[in-house]
Amino acid sequence: MKSMKEQPTYVFGHKKPDTDSVCSAISLAYLKNALGTKSIPTILGTLNTETKFVLKYFQEKEPRYLNDVKLQIRDIDYGRNLYCDRHESLYNTISYMRKNHLSSIPIVDDKRKFLGLLSMKDITNELISWDYDVINTSFDNILHTLEAEIVLKFDEEITGNVMVASFRSTTFIKDIELDSNSILIVGDRHSIIEYAVERGVKMLIVTGSNDIKPEHVEIARKNHVNIIKTFLRTFNVVKVVGMCNYAETLMCEKNIVSVQEKDYVNTFSDLTNKLRYKVFPVLDQDKTCLGVIQLADLVNKHRKKVILVDHNEREQSVDGLEEAEIVEIVDHHKIGTIGTTQPINFRNMTVGCTASIIYLLFKENKVDIPKNIAGLMLSAIISDTLLFRSPTATELDKEIAFNLSQIAEVNLEEYGYEMLKSGSSLEGKSIEDILFTDLKTYALDDSKCGVAQINTLNIEEIEKQKEELCSLIEQTSKEQNYQNLLLLATDIIKEGSYIYYNEASKNMIMKAFGVENLSQGYFLPNIVSRKKQIMPIILDILENK
Repeated sequence: MKSMKEQPTYVFGHKKPDTDSVCSAISLAYLKNALGTKSIPTILGTLNTETKFVLKYFQEKEPRYLNDVKLQIRDIDYGRNLYCDRHESLYNTISYMRKNHLSSIPIVDDKRKFLGLLSMKDITNELISWDYDVINTSFDNILHTLEAEIVLKFDEEITGNVMVASFRSTTFIKDIELDSNSILIVGDRHSIIEYAVERGVKMLIVTGSNDIKPEHVEIARKNHVNIIKTFLRTFNVVKVVGMCNYAETLMCEKNIVSVQEKDYVNTFSDLTNKLRYKVFPVLDQDKTCLGVIQLADLVNKHRKKVILVDHNEREQSVDGLEEAEIVEIVDHHKIGTIGTTQPINFRNMTVGCTASIIYLLFKENKVDIPKNIAGLMLSAIISDTLLFRSPTATELDKEIAFNLSQIAEVNLEEYGYEMLKSGSSLEGKSIEDILFTDLKTYALDDSKCGVAQINTLNIEEIEKQKEELCSLIEQTSKEQNYQNLLLLATDIIKEGSYIYYNEASKNMIMKAFGVENLSQGYFLPNIVSRKKQIMPIILDILENK
């Protein structure tokens, strides 16, 4: 049986999560769920101080971390719930394997714990060997496999040595020793039947639907002899009696290679090419068997569904994006490098914040905005527009922010300043935190450019570490192949940014901003927007140099 739970849609921002990307992901996921699409907000990195403040203020949980969206075994229509109980007969197990087109089947215990693997090859070898002299199975397995009827039943489990009454009666009684471990296949040879029940054999299998004399049945009852009667002839019984055995009697227990649902499909493909196995058990971390997967199952895959917010650059997005299905993008940046194989909903607007677009989506779909979601979207707008001091802020952003502040029941100016202040403190942050917390990478033809940004109300906190910070920028640009690597320390009160850079970027920065005597920590007045004031100029210079 192959079945999968409904796949959720993952909603996330870029790898360097800021307040807009996180709050927009949460808000859009809420909207999608309200519209009937199961959606989960996620993050691709560690939250910054400002975003943590916002989530705590509006009592919202931190979204789950999403490591990647690569195809995993769980995304494949593999043979879920395909396995056999250890106490199933080989006969039924073979039928089950044929029905499901399997060359091997996992064998499990009564709690579905994996015990071993049974293959058609092992069963075929058993058939060829014709070695059926030992039976270890249940009474019911024998009864059903031989299509028999019960005459007497005393034991649930039947274990013993199989014998066939093929000699003359006198010879058999004289030369063959029977005991409580004997399982005798016999036709209408009443003297042998009498001998067998008197000796207290474990079981009599009477073939050809032959009757048993009442007096022999009474002796058998006294000696606790199990008796069944089948319409099959002796020859046919001998052919299939070995198939009555438990499935576990032939299973392989050693050197079994299994996979887990969390394993990547690419890794599984490499495994199949290396080992040349056809069937692999799928287990969970507790060795519970979930089913089996074959290489042919990879045709039926369900790519993870994702919605991108606040970005549309592949370099800024989740690992394994090429293996996922992008169903929607909501962004306010320039059109980037992400492409899709089919049409999608792509909402891109010249506003200061992704959350402004999501607010419009709420309105268009006539979905009420809860207080906490309004607070999150408001916070995103405040953060991305620097409380409307950024040139990216539009009149629409201001109007939406005012409406959201009414729903969230907060004073826009007071809350906005408190929020920005919470995120601008550098207390306890390392120079690595300062550089990498909000570093965005932009791909060029043969290189890349990185621009980091951090807000501060106290530039002295950075200046104290300027030498180490500049050394880190230089080192990172060389180790990670950045042609240009910049850090903007934006002062939202002075409405400008202090700039730090790798040496290879010095001439480009001087040209871009008309600076004659550039030095580390130079203050660029009225420059607060990376998206609108920094990147368009820099990319134009780099692309046309």
